Parts: sequence; C-alpha cells; structure tokens
Amino acid sequence: MTHEAVTGAAGLTAEELTGGPLVVSSPIDGNELGRVAVHAEADVAAVVARSQAAFRQWRSVPAPRRGEFVRQLGEALRARKSALAELVSAECGKIRQEGLGEVQEMIDICDFAVGLSRQLYGLTLPSERPGHAMRELWHPMGTCGVITAFNFPVAVWSWNAALAFVCGNPVIWKPSEKTPLTALAVQKIVDEVATGFADAPEHLNQLLIGDAGVGAALVNHRDVPIISATGSTAMGRKVGPVVAGRFGRTILELGGNNGMIVAPSAELDLALRAIVFSAVGTAGQRCTSLRRIIVHEHVYESLLEQLKRVYADLSVGSPLEDGVLVGPLIDRQAFEAMQQALERAREEGGAVTGGERLLADAYPDGYYVRPAIVEMPAQTDVVMTETFAPILYCLKYASFDEALALHNAVPQGLSSCVFTTDVREAETFVSAVGSDCGIANVNIGPSGAEIGGAFGGEKETGGGRESGSDAWKAYMRRQTVTINYSDELPLAQGINFEV
Repeated sequence: MTHEAVTGAAGLTAEELTGGPLVVSSPIDGNELGRVAVHAEADVAAVVARSQAAFRQWRSVPAPRRGEFVRQLGEALRARKSALAELVSAECGKIRQEGLGEVQEMIDICDFAVGLSRQLYGLTLPSERPGHAMRELWHPMGTCGVITAFNFPVAVWSWNAALAFVCGNPVIWKPSEKTPLTALAVQKIVDEVATGFADAPEHLNQLLIGDAGVGAALVNHRDVPIISATGSTAMGRKVGPVVAGRFGRTILELGGNNGMIVAPSAELDLALRAIVFSAVGTAGQRCTSLRRIIVHEHVYESLLEQLKRVYADLSVGSPLEDGVLVGPLIDRQAFEAMQQALERAREEGGAVTGGERLLADAYPDGYYVRPAIVEMPAQTDVVMTETFAPILYCLKYASFDEALALHNAVPQGLSSCVFTTDVREAETFVSAVGSDCGIANVNIGPSGAEIGGAFGGEKETGGGRESGSDAWKAYMRRQTVTINYSDELPLAQGINFEV
C-alpha cells in the first residue's frame, strides 16, 4: 500500500503521516506506511482532565440521544467501510475479507448500542416497609480507558466505545503501537460525527499513542475508573493488580488456548472446514484462534490425512491479493516465537508438518509461514502455552471424559467447541461439568463470535466481558434507591429504635 493510498484510506494529511518518531510498517512487505506523533507519559494527566470535563457534560445527555450519536457513527463507518478495511489489511496483515468483517463488527456493535440506549433498565423491588419503594438504577461511571491489540485494531475499540458512549462515558483509547494508523483514521471519523452533533462534548473520544509507559500512566490514573485491556496474559497480570490497587474496574480480555473436541460421530467435512478457518484465519493471530484439536482415536487418522492435504494447498501471500487465505505474521518477533514453539514441540515428542517460512525472496521484510500441524503424544508444556501463530496441536482421546479433561487442563479459558451429533456429548459439553470457557460452541469453530453475545473468558483469559448481552453493566455503576412516601419511619428487619 503506497503512502498516498494510506493518506486516502485513513483520511489523514501528509503532515500527520510524517510528523512523528513512531515508524509504522506494513507486515505485508515491511514498507513504511507512516511516521506518527506520540504522547509522553506526562501528557496523560491532561488527556484525562479533558475526558473528565467531557464526562460532566455527556452524562447529562439522555441515553437515547447518546444512542443517536452512536447511530450516526455507525452510518459514518458504513460509508467508509471499504477504505477502512483496506487500511486494516495493510496495517495488520489481514486478508481483505477479514478486514471487511472487522469493520462490519464496528457497524454491528453501533446498531446494537443504539437499541441498548433505550434499554439501560433497572429494577423495581418490593420493600418490606409500608409506604416505601425500592429501585435499582444504573448510572454512567466515568472515563473508560481502552487498550487494544494489533490483531483487531479497530473492532475491539468499538465493542467498548459504542457501549461506553450510550452508557454516558467518554473514552480514552490506547491502540497498539503496531497499528496506530487505523486508530487515527477512526478518531477522524468520531471527530467528524461529534462536530455535527450538538450534544457531543469535546474530547468524547481521545487517542493516546505511545509506548508501554503511556499505557501504564493511563492504567495508574485514579480518574479513569474503568480500564478495558486486550492483550496477553502477561499484560493482564500487570494491569489487573494496579487497577485493583486503586479500586478501579477492569475488563480483561487476555490469552486463549482454544480447543476443539472431534467426536467419532462428528460430521468430519464440517469439522474440517471449521478447523481450517479457526486455525489459520488472521494467520493464527486471533485470541479465539484454534490451537488444539482433541480427536477421537477412531477418526484421528482420517481427519489428519484430510487436514494435511488442505494445509498443503492453502494460499499464502499478500492479504491484498484476491484468493489469498493466509497473510503474514505481524513481525519478525512473531515468526521467531513460532519457530521456538515448534522446536520445543519437537523436543517434547511432536511431529511437525509445515511451519516453514515462505515468500522470503518476494517479501524479505514480510514474515509469511506455512501453517503448522503438530501431532503430539500428550498435552505437554508447549501445548499448554499459547503461541500467537498458526500452530495446531493434535491429540487423541478414547473417552469423552478424557477429552473434557484434556480440554480443560490448560490455564486459559476463552473459547471452545465440540463437533458431535451425539446429543448427550453436546449437552454435557455446554453443561456445568463441560467446557470451562467463556464461549462454548457445538458444531461450529471457536473463532468468529457474534456481537450479540457477551465476549470473554475465564481463568487466565481474565474474566472480562465485552460486546453483547448485559456487558453494558461493566460501564456503569449500580445504585439502590429507597423512597419513603409515608409519614412514618419504620426500620428494616423490624428494628425498634425509639429516641
């Protein structure tokens, strides 16, 4: 993608793309996309102060009116879907279809939030005291800090921001240093919509572009009551205790080591399609990517034979080319991490198919790989560790209880699935004794969640929830209200306290 194309897609000026020290390169070919300005740690306090001023105004705007702002934002995203998707592909290496899908997620969550703006409901509760009424209300909480990762450079922001906006909160967004251009492009769109919306305060959404120190300053700030952070478990271990130490609230979306159980009754053609998309989509760089398949011994050989045949024919190349299914890894560090994991797998008894670097002559600064299949004798340490690359570990099982035990033994708990036509196995998998993940699917893969359901996981995935269902409650504070409309003052629990 040329510099001029980036300027057009992002709506950024040449000065904005050449005015700073942060060099942004495309994982497609290593070419420079821009040089952008960055914030210092000392800038964070002023950004938070502006957000607090925006909060004091925005919280008083009626929620349906806030929803109208988000509706207009969704329409602006619709109008720019193609250009923004092209930029997503260029900056993080996704194929075009996935880039378009990511922008569609933004549009979808805006649509969801518009309806939500008229459903931020509380409760009416019965009081034990005569002449009293109890209610439960939800109120805006304040600035929401959103820290996003490179692999979904805009969608994850939207999951948080659309809900935060309708709930009455402003947003401060710290994007990945690897993908700041898409954030700058979205900020332009938000600013454009806000400028034409009379009730929108200045600084409703602000960007913080910078290194880990800038992110740490945001996480530490006492006037940012909500921190939504997406990234590695290691990152979450730093963020969680800091926010808890100041009694803030976290929404953590961390690592995933997602598994699929393939039962002997499974429709193997269906399972095969799900495996391939879930394991190699986004070059295995999704938090919901399929990392492990646990296959019944009666169908293992047949499935692996088909899987290797499909993997050998996968089209790997520039994500901007039609027909390509697997784009590049984000950078050299990701490639080296993949190679180290494959070497560990061999040392632990694994048989590796694929995993080699491709297209090095055509793209010396792009890191393309053949997705790897690794047949493991057991669920060893390397299998228990998430590697953000297209590595699929394959294990056998004999009984369904054994398969569940293997599935749940990893420390992560994001997404999961089972392929079976046995209703007992399906129902067991989604029961309290089944999958221990936040997402459990039957006869579909673990990757590609819809925005209508709450997204997130358990254990080392962090426990946070974003997007649909009642995830909006994480952006608000609960208030229990009791009103005495009588001329008496009875106490609860029948207490008698005469003075």
